[in-house]
Amino acid sequence: MSLPVVYYGSVVNPVSLKSFKALGACLIAVSSTGNIDWIVEDVHDSMVQETMGAHGYLDVEVVCLQDGEFLIPGFIDTHTHAPQVPNIGSGQSYELLEWLERITFPTESMFQDPDFARRTYTSVVRRIIDSGTTTCCYYGTIHLEATQVLFSNYLILHADYYLGQRAFIGKCNMDRNSPSYYIEPSVEVSMAATKALISHIKQLPSNPHAAEPLVQPILTPRFAITCTSPLLSSLGQLAASDPNLRIQTHISENLAEVTFTKSLFPECSSYAGAYDSFGLLRANTILAHAVHLSDDEITLIAKKKSGISHCPTSNFNLSSGVAPIGKYLDHGIKVGLGTDVSGGYSPSILNAIQNASIASKVIAMQTRGNPDASAEFSNKQLSVASLLYLATSGGAEVCDLENSVGSFSVGKSFDALQVNVRNNAGNPAMWGSDSGPRSLEGMLEQFLFCGDDRNISRVYVQGKLIGGTATR
Repeated sequence: MSLPVVYYGSVVNPVSLKSFKALGACLIAVSSTGNIDWIVEDVHDSMVQETMGAHGYLDVEVVCLQDGEFLIPGFIDTHTHAPQVPNIGSGQSYELLEWLERITFPTESMFQDPDFARRTYTSVVRRIIDSGTTTCCYYGTIHLEATQVLFSNYLILHADYYLGQRAFIGKCNMDRNSPSYYIEPSVEVSMAATKALISHIKQLPSNPHAAEPLVQPILTPRFAITCTSPLLSSLGQLAASDPNLRIQTHISENLAEVTFTKSLFPECSSYAGAYDSFGLLRANTILAHAVHLSDDEITLIAKKKSGISHCPTSNFNLSSGVAPIGKYLDHGIKVGLGTDVSGGYSPSILNAIQNASIASKVIAMQTRGNPDASAEFSNKQLSVASLLYLATSGGAEVCDLENSVGSFSVGKSFDALQVNVRNNAGNPAMWGSDSGPRSLEGMLEQFLFCGDDRNISRVYVQGKLIGGTATR
């Protein structure tokens, strides 16, 4: 068990989709368990020791941030494909279904070789952590052994499970409409492998100080097109047996995909209705993309309290469309951000933030002549506060982790990024804060729109340093 640590300096803390706190002189005390013990928001330098003493924190380490450095909650990636990292930047001329056939399925099929998986996944996890992602929802492949290797990287990389990234790991279920070289032969085989992975992951002892295990299994029907009704029914039954088991899948990413899905499930009223008919829409379901939802689907998803992973980089890159995120927010739907590597060409949530901003501006421009005065977010560009919230607290809500992570609050885990926007970060796209005066709000905006992994000096999960430039 580590010793308590107190962090002192500038802190940015999301509050809502409309606001955040920019605290210039904040104390955050992290206990030996990795949880936040107390926070004092406005502390003059001369009062630091007295404030710590009043809380019983005597003779503990104090980490003082420099000017141009600040803490923010760690980024949460609600949708990415670990086995697609090797083909980032490939096949960008295709739309979704052809891209899967020509680029993605051939790459994913290579993971039938556990040695290839071992070499690849070690690098994948390291890159995503150093990009500032403290919680990640990973799709694996259909291969049980390879997906177990992905899980095992949390041991291999750090030699201590409690030093790893927070993650949900799922083996894809695919028993139709896939190439002959990359398909599961039966429902029984698919379900047996899924249950084996769940058992494998749950065998690892959990951190007694964390609200939930850092690494957890997640049901992963790839999408309705690649799953027969008997397979979806079996997955629904498995989900019903464990209310805490998260579910992740794709929905309404591409118009051709939507049309194909409806032809496969003519008895269902919609794409979302197909998932719901098998018991796969619930409060801990993560639906990726949701570009082309009907009004009835929006109502259904809101009723079921499922979350949406907004993947704007991928939606632009594969010409899928622009998801009306503001509309979903006005309907009370939980929304987080996803990189969707490799439909998305970057493993960084910063890139997703930038493209989420652009996507909202595209919708705002397209609807400029039809304003909705009663709407808070529909047809309007997302503010800096909204973008920060989606990347942190919004993602926590989508992952059903809002009581544990996503913001700095007493009792929550200290999952955090130490950001450096000074010139010594070495990012040529950013005019360093030491080149002229910057407000904390200004430094945050600059980081969100110009920052990259060079500006992330430290990555913490459950109070432990697991990545960032300071660890290289």
